[in-house]
Amino acid sequence: MKKILLCLLSVFAFAPMSEAQNAISNYTVCIGKASYANTDFILLRKFKQRNKTKFLAVAVYSLNTSILDSAEVKFNLSYWQQLKSTYSNTPFIKALIDVEAKSFLIQDAGVTHGYPSEKGITLTVDLCPSHKPLDRSIFNSVINAFAGIEKPVPLGLSISGRFLLNHEDDIQWINKLQRDNLIKVTWINHTYSHYYDPKVPLTENFLLKPGTNIHSEVLKLEQLMLEKDMLPSVFFRFPGLVSDSAIVKQIITLGLIPIGSDAWLAKGNQAKNGSIVLIHGNGNEPVGVKDFISLIKNKSQLVKSRQWLMFDLSNSVKGDF
Repeated sequence: MKKILLCLLSVFAFAPMSEAQNAISNYTVCIGKASYANTDFILLRKFKQRNKTKFLAVAVYSLNTSILDSAEVKFNLSYWQQLKSTYSNTPFIKALIDVEAKSFLIQDAGVTHGYPSEKGITLTVDLCPSHKPLDRSIFNSVINAFAGIEKPVPLGLSISGRFLLNHEDDIQWINKLQRDNLIKVTWINHTYSHYYDPKVPLTENFLLKPGTNIHSEVLKLEQLMLEKDMLPSVFFRFPGLVSDSAIVKQIITLGLIPIGSDAWLAKGNQAKNGSIVLIHGNGNEPVGVKDFISLIKNKSQLVKSRQWLMFDLSNSVKGDF
């Protein structure tokens, strides 16, 4: 009995220590460039974790993010204007410039379509705040539909901080699917709070709510994700796909690429080859989920012949630029 009690005590003692070890401090915007493992990176954030100074950085050609230890990389702080000149021909800078040119749109500003020659789609699933559980049928349907064809199946999850905090079991389930190599998740920043009031007009709703701190909404979620061992991508999705020119430019200045959609299924949009498809997996949009499951069932023969596939978000955007 004493041995059992000692084991239980050690488990309870270990849990908070583990969380404390993962804690992040001094999480700030830090713009610069670095070279590591023959790859060119642009630095986006700087923070302290486990007594080490680290960077969140994006590879300018692949658009993949990495955590770099400052003691192991050569880096220089810089300015966006210099970086845009140095890396003008890279997919990362080209995407930022393209999005800035479309910043006047109040809805769907950002990249809305992937590489045109793709035979298939890029799936993005929004996880807005919700008291309902994760719609796991999306993941199970994708895994079953592409079994033996694509493993892991790539998909983008646009996650909000309030969903992350209130759905720990769902997140653990998703992470297990990743560990089992069934899915490959690109985590898209969908803001920490994801404010929405159905009674308020779009011009004052979502991130357009007066007094919204854009930097806090982005950085607070990134830090939370990192503390939970989730790697933030370089992609961002506006809540409700609503923005204005000033907010788009703030997001770009943070080094993030806004992702829209040309196929929000619940709105009646039709998915085409190369579409960035949007559905909600938070239990609040069953119509979109039903339409998506019907879509992949209708494409089953093309899937089997590898003529209709699921594409990784980074590769889709990279291919477009």
